[in-house]
Amino acid sequence: MHFLWSLFAPRQKYRSFAKLDPQGRCQAFKHCKVPPMGDGWVEIEEIRLNWLHQPLPASARVSPRITRARVQPMMAT
Repeated sequence: MHFLWSLFAPRQKYRSFAKLDPQGRCQAFKHCKVPPMGDGWVEIEEIRLNWLHQPLPASARVSPRITRARVQPMMAT
């Protein structure tokens, strides 16, 4: 029964990351569910092997996700 429930449960999607050196050149790629630990990792739209050891194009980066606080309606007093 657990197997059937797991088929319909929402799954966390894999995200792509690139490790950049201080000059902004791509040194490594990683495809994982959570951001990698350490400095130099940036989230990218997709992995392209021709970016390896090259400067990462600005269009490759994912825009940071903006989290907003939930707006609650004001209560009339």
